[in-house]
Amino acid sequence: MRHLMNLIRGMVCVRLTGLFPERLINLCAQEGVDFWAMEWLDEHTVRLTTRRYTLKRLEELARRAGCQVERESSRGLPDFLSRFRTRYAFLVGLAFALCAVSVLSRFVLVVEVTGNQKVPTAVILSQLRRLGVRPGVYGPGLNCKQLAQEALLELKDLSWMAINLHGTRAEVIVREAVKAPERIDETGFYNIVAQTDGLILHIEPEQGDAVVQEGQTVAKGDVLISGTVIMEPIQYSDMPTLQYHTHARGRVWARTWRTLTAAIPIQAAVKDYTGAERSVWSVNIFGKRIKIFGNTGITWSMYDKMTTVRQAVLPGGGILPLTLQRETFREYQPRAAEVDREAARGLLEEQLQKQLGDLIGENGEVEDVQFSARIAGEQLEVTLTAQCLEEIGQEMPGEEEIPENL
Repeated sequence: MRHLMNLIRGMVCVRLTGLFPERLINLCAQEGVDFWAMEWLDEHTVRLTTRRYTLKRLEELARRAGCQVERESSRGLPDFLSRFRTRYAFLVGLAFALCAVSVLSRFVLVVEVTGNQKVPTAVILSQLRRLGVRPGVYGPGLNCKQLAQEALLELKDLSWMAINLHGTRAEVIVREAVKAPERIDETGFYNIVAQTDGLILHIEPEQGDAVVQEGQTVAKGDVLISGTVIMEPIQYSDMPTLQYHTHARGRVWARTWRTLTAAIPIQAAVKDYTGAERSVWSVNIFGKRIKIFGNTGITWSMYDKMTTVRQAVLPGGGILPLTLQRETFREYQPRAAEVDREAARGLLEEQLQKQLGDLIGENGEVEDVQFSARIAGEQLEVTLTAQCLEEIGQEMPGEEEIPENL
């Protein structure tokens, strides 16, 4: 620690020459002039090290003792800084850097969001930007607690938020709200009807009376589970048969056959690039775009625009609000060309399989699927035929008519 302090203050190695150098050494001890690393070179010469700021006092004592002081070397921070005393550009840059560190460190450069899973980060950042929390804002001027409460009023899917400032980084910690389970609507008169044709495999009535049996074929719109519940009278009594309406519920599984068709033109427009190209360079600082090179005045009738963005990143992985953007414009002329039929057929088959998956739902199962293709006029037509196992029950309002007797 002492050596470090000596380096900060500066150290000087001097040579003392005289008839009686020991007299000068005694004077230094009496006057409190610190020195160390003393080395006798001969009877009249001694070398020692002292602090830079005590050198003048040592020279005064040397004159009193009749000795000469010769400076051999010096070390420390003052000597290092003295090298730049005539380099004004460096001193101005150093002063500017110190001001930048002391001033810019109080501005927010990065806004990070953690703790969200379902709510997109872009939605949270957009709301915070409306409230003034964005890169470039003065950090100490933010009322973090109030801003977090105002943001929660607009973001209904969040239950808690905290905004913490860590130098130039604003950390936004959120907790998502747990949605209450949906309540089952038990009111009204509803039947479970078939949403497509099929062969009944299994039926699970939860509320209401099943009107079909396993192995029975049904058509689209047929009632599967009736919301009209029949209450039989006691045997051998004269009481009438009663019935009442309810909200029918249940699951009905059936084997179904689906036929889907999709088409695509066998000719499509493609692009022939002419070779004409133009680029525009710009920088984006704190959300403000500044064009630095190029002209966006495009006179071509047809062109593609491609944008390349390079983000400034700190060594630790933090993102800075500084991007370099390049916009490239390429001219082209359209022409008609025949599409690859195998690739087009594969694309249509993929689309039909996705459409079939949406129809039968997550719990549905495709037992068998076949594809066929044909050319119809100027289009390639692909047909999907599939045998599926799916739930076909669908709630539909019933008719409010109750007969007097059955």
